[in-house]
Amino acid sequence: MMMYWLVGILYGLCLVLLGAWGVHRFVLLRWLRRTRVEPKILEHSFPTVLVQIPLYNEPMVAARIIDAVAQLEWPSIEIQVLDDSTDQTSAIVASRSAHWADQGIVISHIRRDHRIGYKAGALAAGLAQSHAEYVAIFDADFVPQVDFLQRMMPSLSDPAVGMVQACWGHINRDQSWLTRVQALMLDGHFVIEHTARFRAGRFFNFNGTAGIWRTRCILDAGGWSHDTVTEDLDLSYRAQLAGWQFVYRDDVITPAELPSTTHAFLTQQHRWAKGTAQTARKLLEPILSAPIPLGVRVEASNHLLMVWAYPVVFLLSLLFPLSIEARAHIHGSGLLVLDLFAVLATTVSISIFYATALRRAGQSVRMRWWDIPLAMAIGIGCSASQTWAVIEGAFSDDATFERTPKHGHGDRIQHRSRIHLKRVLTTTSMTLYYAIAMGWAVIEGYGASLPFMVLILGGYGAITISQWMESLGTVEAAEMDVAPAAK
Repeated sequence: MMMYWLVGILYGLCLVLLGAWGVHRFVLLRWLRRTRVEPKILEHSFPTVLVQIPLYNEPMVAARIIDAVAQLEWPSIEIQVLDDSTDQTSAIVASRSAHWADQGIVISHIRRDHRIGYKAGALAAGLAQSHAEYVAIFDADFVPQVDFLQRMMPSLSDPAVGMVQACWGHINRDQSWLTRVQALMLDGHFVIEHTARFRAGRFFNFNGTAGIWRTRCILDAGGWSHDTVTEDLDLSYRAQLAGWQFVYRDDVITPAELPSTTHAFLTQQHRWAKGTAQTARKLLEPILSAPIPLGVRVEASNHLLMVWAYPVVFLLSLLFPLSIEARAHIHGSGLLVLDLFAVLATTVSISIFYATALRRAGQSVRMRWWDIPLAMAIGIGCSASQTWAVIEGAFSDDATFERTPKHGHGDRIQHRSRIHLKRVLTTTSMTLYYAIAMGWAVIEGYGASLPFMVLILGGYGAITISQWMESLGTVEAAEMDVAPAAK
């Protein structure tokens, strides 16, 4: 009986925590309704803008991003291709840089003989070689539109503004079920979370790309640091703690490529979760003790701690089958009340949250409603991998930067991803666990639990099967709907 009570208590704690984060989504939706802040108009000033492109072994997309940046419309642009590559990417960069230099574009191909600091180190090294007052940054998987600077720079007219972030678009949203899920998740982050926090006067972060910094803001905040794998989040919070204001432009959409394989997707998600946990460990105390409004401190802390929802979801999924048996022996209604609260605060809040994100992103909720339960399932399926990431970030000083593989817009290519043993064994074990649990629930007559088990099994199963298929080289990447690089 003691074991049943222990399971019940742990299960209940998980439901309370997830319910609290679910309620927070309603808070964000409420903030979203606040008045939009319009940017000031730039008055007859066209300062030089440094545009940095950090690259590492990305031959499929190197030419595309260089060509896109070279065609940005602005009177004075200085381009730096920060190339730490060890493969054929460098030859591609050299060729495209020479091409645009011949066209009169100020472009530098900067190579280091080391990778100290990874992306943060490359950005800092490039910044030290420029006197530009502003710096725009684009990762290799982005394709900025030609008027990006013209639309974004007015937001930096106020000298108190240190950074302006654009919204991410999705080149290959409809490439597969995986890219549809990622697009929806990112829409939730950019269309709702960023917009809501900005309108409510809370901290939000630069997302590593598709944004413009005031150089003085970077330096004043202590510069780029590589002691976390999310150097963008780290610098963002240090800058805002130093008193700088950030602006979010939800009306400026910058297209980008979504990871097209499960391996690439999980690699990216792992880095983001690990880096957020590292940043929380580094900056949570300064945030809580900062002389800023309580509401700002609370939301900033919540933002950095939300990655702990992954371990909670993973623990909940482990406990759910056991809790069914436990409540049959406890004979209490407490867990049923908690279940009801959790359903309303999580499942319902997620559904409304993502439906709002779809609608505000210009998508049809009626046509894409199926993406919402799919996103829920994949979120659960990722929780095992993300739990390892959060634990690493919270208790390890390792800041090795593992880039997200990018495949570009070329011909159909068969991808064979290397297997990540710990990740795939965990998801495989959870898939088998839930397959057995569902059989047990059917035999024992626990039919009410089956819808949730199907959702959880679907999430772990999809992630597991995709990883094994990619490791065997049976997955192809379809072409994306994007114009080829300029010749």
